[in-house]
Amino acid sequence: MPSFSYVARDAASGREVRSAVEASSESNAIAALLNRNMLVISIQEKAGKKSKAAGGTVALQDLVIFTRQLATMIDAGLAIVQSLQALGEQTSNKIMRDIIKDVTARVESGDSFSDALQKHPKTFNRLYFCMVAAGEKGGLLSEILARLATYLENTARLRKKVKSSLMYPTVVTVVAIGITILLLVKVVPTFAEIFEGFGGMKLPAPTQFLIDVSDTFRHNFLFVAVIVGALVSGWIYYLKTPMGRAFWDSTRIKLPIFGPIAHKICLARFARTFASLVRSGVPILEVLTIVQNTVGNVVMEDAIKAASGDIERGEGISTSLGKHPVFPTMIVRMITAGEQTGKIDAMLERVADFLDEEIETTLSGLTSLIEPLLIVFLGVVVGGMVICMFLPIFKLSEIATKF
Repeated sequence: MPSFSYVARDAASGREVRSAVEASSESNAIAALLNRNMLVISIQEKAGKKSKAAGGTVALQDLVIFTRQLATMIDAGLAIVQSLQALGEQTSNKIMRDIIKDVTARVESGDSFSDALQKHPKTFNRLYFCMVAAGEKGGLLSEILARLATYLENTARLRKKVKSSLMYPTVVTVVAIGITILLLVKVVPTFAEIFEGFGGMKLPAPTQFLIDVSDTFRHNFLFVAVIVGALVSGWIYYLKTPMGRAFWDSTRIKLPIFGPIAHKICLARFARTFASLVRSGVPILEVLTIVQNTVGNVVMEDAIKAASGDIERGEGISTSLGKHPVFPTMIVRMITAGEQTGKIDAMLERVADFLDEEIETTLSGLTSLIEPLLIVFLGVVVGGMVICMFLPIFKLSEIATKF
């Protein structure tokens, strides 16, 4: 968006102000200044000046705070521009501050709030600005923003729960790998030198195997590192391709233990997003398009896309979704009840709450189970290597008899 340097006089205080404003045109810039009670003396577009907030992403928690505070301020009767200016001044996140400043300038120049948000898709996804657009059309912007803030808070809470549950096993696994590499590189070679002075005694098979692994690893460390790096990079690249994403998304919901959790997370996201959009007054086909892009699983995306076509031809929502096994019977029946009572948003909200509770319960139980298993795993790996190194010491009596 172009930036304009201006000289203006504050109508209230009479003081002269020299600054800059961003607007789509010079007339919109003058209109924005007039809305601020500024009498324009001169104005000129800055050559080659672009908006600072052309893109960028912010943390989900920052977005939650912004949405909740904006909803509160609008509900209290503040104008949208004043609310945005206040939020832009108080936020400590530079990226968020620049984005709010750009959105404020666009709104001042005549754009709708939803259109201004749409210019920052990395921060405000399609779900966000579609709900805001519905709120603007229905005159319920503060209410829609409050619902959106609640939705984002639930999403952030579930994401935090999943991350915290995975943190412990991840740390223990990294520590186990680090200790194993340290033993292979530093400790095992030291013992191997000691065993060489045992008079050519044949070492136990486990000890000899561990020494051979250590020698191979040390002498080919760079080669092994390159191979491992190439495999990891190749796997990550494959997952970014349509074929790789389809394979992983279809596989991960079928995995033992973790598969049901991943499936429930996608279903909870589907139900809560669907409920929020329907309650905000977004048309059902637009709802399905948005949900398809935000559900986070290719299998469910394809099912929703197929169901959307069936609904467009006149079929019911529950009938269309019920054709696809990825949607459990419980969800289909709840949607059926919602269609019959005209409260499909309330039914799906209950489904989302139920799934969130199940996910949290499963994760808590899984964390309690994983902790002792990881301790046993760490003990077996490290303890097994230590035992292999001490096995020859148990034969010192045989060496002593030879001398």
